[in-house]
Amino acid sequence: MRIAYVVPGPMSKGPMGLKEMRRREALLNSWAFQGTEVAVVDVPEGPASIESAYEEALCVPATIELILKCERDGFDAAIIGCFGDPGLEAARELARIPVVGPCESSMLLAASLGHKFSILTIFDSMAAGQELLAYKAGVRDKLASVRATGIPVLELMKDVEKTKARMIEVAGRCVREDRADAFLFGCMTMSFLDMAEEISAAVGAPAVNAGKAALKHAETLVSMGLSQSKTAYPMPAKMQAGQSFEALRVA
Repeated sequence: MRIAYVVPGPMSKGPMGLKEMRRREALLNSWAFQGTEVAVVDVPEGPASIESAYEEALCVPATIELILKCERDGFDAAIIGCFGDPGLEAARELARIPVVGPCESSMLLAASLGHKFSILTIFDSMAAGQELLAYKAGVRDKLASVRATGIPVLELMKDVEKTKARMIEVAGRCVREDRADAFLFGCMTMSFLDMAEEISAAVGAPAVNAGKAALKHAETLVSMGLSQSKTAYPMPAKMQAGQSFEALRVA
């Protein structure tokens, strides 16, 4: 099967660059089951990093267009490569192939590992939005807490050992003080540091890598011949009537 990991920002042109895109692609392929091919693609323009609802909104149109291109190019599933799952519902309306989001995938998985789970995020300002995402995923009652590392996305990789120490500290507080039985990384750059096993061992609770969770979710759906329900995510009425995606725009 072929899975597209769609980055909703121009990573190849930004501070992380094409090298980081290819590193993430290699990691995803190393996590994938035999017979799965993962391609990482990015949108041509948009925010360099996504750390707010505003930045999420900016990236949605280009992300959906790229997902539809991936569908036309023969991919079997698409992953929206941002923890906020920007445009997930809209993409599911337009695409026939399965479209999954790392947030929803990792929350559903983390909720199955114990009675409560926590999220490690970037800033306190993002906590309310991630609580809302837990509500939308149907697991709000199992969310113990959202705790911030205070390290911006574009700085997470500058001092990896410092980042790991901070993640261990914050995850430990989630377990000790918030009674979380598991925790997940609420940022894709955190997940692509590939430290889940180390941090889990240090904290003593399961750590869910959101990137890996989304990949395994996508692989499962494709292998079972499943995709999002069109009763939940129907094609927009205008498009059902024959209008194209481009025809919906007004110059």
